[in-house]
Amino acid sequence: IRMGVIGTGGMGTGHVNAFCNLKGESKVDYDLVALSDVCQPRLDNAHGVATKKQNGVTVDRYRRYHDLLVRDDIDCVLIATPEHQHHVNAMDAIRAGKDVYLEKPMTLRTEHALQLRKVVKASDRVFCVGTQKMALSKFRDARRLIAEGEIGKPIWSQTSYCRNSTTGEWNYYNLDPSWKPGENVDWDEWLGWLGPREWDPKLYARWRRYRDFSTGIVGDLLVHQMTPVLFALDAGWPIRVTAHGAHHIDMDMENHDQVNMTVQLEGGHTMIVAGSTCNQIGMETMIRGHEGTIYLGGTNCRVQPEQIFSDDHEPLDLPAKPVQDQNMLRMDWMEAVKERREPFSSVELGTKVVVAVDLATRSMWEGKAFTFDPETMKAEPA
Repeated sequence: IRMGVIGTGGMGTGHVNAFCNLKGESKVDYDLVALSDVCQPRLDNAHGVATKKQNGVTVDRYRRYHDLLVRDDIDCVLIATPEHQHHVNAMDAIRAGKDVYLEKPMTLRTEHALQLRKVVKASDRVFCVGTQKMALSKFRDARRLIAEGEIGKPIWSQTSYCRNSTTGEWNYYNLDPSWKPGENVDWDEWLGWLGPREWDPKLYARWRRYRDFSTGIVGDLLVHQMTPVLFALDAGWPIRVTAHGAHHIDMDMENHDQVNMTVQLEGGHTMIVAGSTCNQIGMETMIRGHEGTIYLGGTNCRVQPEQIFSDDHEPLDLPAKPVQDQNMLRMDWMEAVKERREPFSSVELGTKVVVAVDLATRSMWEGKAFTFDPETMKAEPA
């Protein structure tokens, strides 16, 4: 099976390295044969990695990803472009007949997610959203236990992703003085539907800090935690979302450095979510039911019955083998491509997550609660 990578910036080159390492350890039997990026220096760097680590494999380079997609000998693509371009790149890839691994969040906005979902469902392509904690078995254990009634009706859940920084978040990509728009960087192609704009190397390198191009904490960090919990609950679509965002420390960042959000699902279940880039202490991930609570903060899936139901349920501690979750997700997608099955992290789940992410972001910026109607697939202020 022959693969291409679209987007060879920090995350994309990380995927190239990881894939080549898995191949070198004989854990995957794919060939990485093509790379695409709007930035020639980044493209050349990733090409050096892929060529060096894959002895004897010819790796081609493309500045335009469409030139990669027209190749009939490429079976699948991994897309690691900025999130505002996710839906465009992924729909083009699916329509070109490629199986797709798409970095999280699936899309930037709800309408983009619904467009992409429609294209995926109308195809026979294998599609995976790169939310790595979906590879952890504890969440599949939790889903099964909830379905079996082990904790009664799930009432509410909590999760978080919190970290800290002395230099501000997403400032880790250096500004390369060799970048020259119109020469070795196709700035207009990178901007896509959000262009045209004047060249801005800070935006290009640190786009997660800017509200037009990213949802910041919500889309980059909180999706890691929310996605597997929504999977475990299997409780339908988000139908009402409220969120509050603030700037406490990183005053230069346009997106918030503290986020608190509430997501209500179709059956009434409420998820409380917190994210921070200015304090690292978060909340343990857990799902509370009428008859017991599932704890998901460690490696295992643990269940503690409510005291009044202790005669009906026993405490459980389901062991799970520690794994490198991102590699596990990559390998699951690669196996799914061979087996023509749905991978761990599906388009349906990815769409539900984007609804929560987008409505939370709109709630923070507009100061309103937002609702989503699963019948009409429409979002509006409450």
